[in-house]
Amino acid sequence: MSRTILKSLTVALALTLASSYGARALEEVSDSKDVSITIYNQNFGLVRDNRDITLKDGINYVRFEDVAAGIDPTTVSFTSLTAPNAVAVREQNYQFDLMDMDTILARSVGKTVKFNQYLSGGAVREITGTLLSSPSVSVSDSNGNVSERRQATVVKTGSGIVVGAGGELEITELPDGLVSKPSLLWKLESEKAGVHNTEISYQTQGLNWKCDYVAVANADDSMLDLTSWVTLDNKSGATYKNAALKLMAGDVHKVQNADAMAPQMEMAYAKSSAAEPQFAEQAFAEYHLYSLKGKTDVRDNETKQLTLFNASAVPVKKLYIFDSNGGVQPYYGGGGDQSKKINVKLELANTQANNLGMPMPKGKVRVYKKDNDGALQFVGEDLIDHTAKDEKIRVYLGDAFDIVGERVQTGQQQVNDRVQRLSYSISIRNHKKEAVTVTSVEHTWGDWKILNSSLPYTKKDAHSFEFAIKVAPNSEEKVTYTVEVR
Repeated sequence: MSRTILKSLTVALALTLASSYGARALEEVSDSKDVSITIYNQNFGLVRDNRDITLKDGINYVRFEDVAAGIDPTTVSFTSLTAPNAVAVREQNYQFDLMDMDTILARSVGKTVKFNQYLSGGAVREITGTLLSSPSVSVSDSNGNVSERRQATVVKTGSGIVVGAGGELEITELPDGLVSKPSLLWKLESEKAGVHNTEISYQTQGLNWKCDYVAVANADDSMLDLTSWVTLDNKSGATYKNAALKLMAGDVHKVQNADAMAPQMEMAYAKSSAAEPQFAEQAFAEYHLYSLKGKTDVRDNETKQLTLFNASAVPVKKLYIFDSNGGVQPYYGGGGDQSKKINVKLELANTQANNLGMPMPKGKVRVYKKDNDGALQFVGEDLIDHTAKDEKIRVYLGDAFDIVGERVQTGQQQVNDRVQRLSYSISIRNHKKEAVTVTSVEHTWGDWKILNSSLPYTKKDAHSFEFAIKVAPNSEEKVTYTVEVR
């Protein structure tokens, strides 16, 4: 159905607007004067909208339009800033059956409709009759979950039944209860007549944001430039013009889990600079709030990108990690030959001395580096969690090509029923033209102690210890040790 002709639309729409409260007049509501939105990275947001409403003494009926289609009506708060104690909400209705084709047909079942089908050569075929079935129907399962099922449009005419009727639809009036946009209708009781400056706030699904980081490392991976991008995604069903924008970072508990944001955008490289950040950060409750300096438009079905901060010359440390037995329990017979690639990671400290120091929201870090021709190349990416200031971040880039690690169990002695002695050999082969230091991470369980080792080790916690193995260019280094496990 490419077009729709709605007869007597003006009259029908006027009746629809008053249908919720009979023929009572609706009080005057101004356009939004001031809109602010706080977006959480859990696919919901908090909207605050200021409007003027003219009220009379006693009972008033108010239609508040342009609310988000994803609104949670149970979260709506209405306040008269002019006279907070003089206005009370006695009743609230949320209307969301919009005037789209499927809804109009669904509400017109049992009524007379006419389809005009335009044929080749300019001929028109008219199908007039009683609508028996609409093209979509809502179905509820035993748990109360509602889904939509597509079906054919069926019309009973004077000459028979037409299945799959389509074309240009003509009806005499709109079905009751349809609205042109999602709306809230209130029954308000006011003790003060006049114009009230009101604030309406509510939560809505479909607002989300995520953080992406673009890092450009220098030639020896000792420093990088870091740009933080914020990507806003608005699927809430409303447009917020000239809105004050705030972003809440943190894991806010909600009873019902929100869906993850669907769109995934690859961030383009942007050169970092020392420009003043356009977001101001503040600690709030147990979370962090980022407020945009100035205002912006956040349009429905729009993805918007803003820079959170830029940082230049951030010191980093390149790490080579060999962790081959993370899931092995030696005293359960999990030993044997084990080989694994060497992980390459970049470590940085989120400190003010390192040109950072702002709490960093969780997100994806993409790392780039220039080749010998000066062209920027992608070298790896990783996800980081919410990171407080003065904490360290490790970004896993990938596995080293020219460094090989190998771990072999060389001995096993059963001292008694509860004690084992296990011996291992770790080999690191460096095929690079420069020396490297590889951190070999070893894991053990139970009550353990190292009886002997060819290289000093560092105990990290109750179940792990590390060796720092320095390997010259084009050479191999070995570490051997024996651990007693009780």
